[in-house]
Amino acid sequence: MAEYRVNPAAVAACRRRIEARQYVLDSDWGAVQPGAAAQNAYLEKHPFEEYAEWHLGLTVGAAEGTKARHAFVYGDLRRVHRTALIACVYRASEWRHKEIELAAHDLLQLLDAMSS
Repeated sequence: MAEYRVNPAAVAACRRRIEARQYVLDSDWGAVQPGAAAQNAYLEKHPFEEYAEWHLGLTVGAAEGTKARHAFVYGDLRRVHRTALIACVYRASEWRHKEIELAAHDLLQLLDAMSS
């Protein structure tokens, strides 16, 4: 199984997006998560640093400047999705990536506090 570490730039970017109310509270994450085509289209118009800010995890050992380097996407590359954060918490918990689980959980709590 791959090893991941928290992407601090993504955590900060997610926090800024939540505080700016750039989020979706109710979505079918399986239907709206960005697939390969959407990711490639995003990368045609944005640098990898911005792409990286949409992923809470960095794959240890993967090369910089590759999609394989980034994991645990939390939005549709435009807005944060509450269901994506839930998926990040669940998946990180399931795979025992505690730091990412806790980062996603904290962001989910922030989003819930902001939206209530």
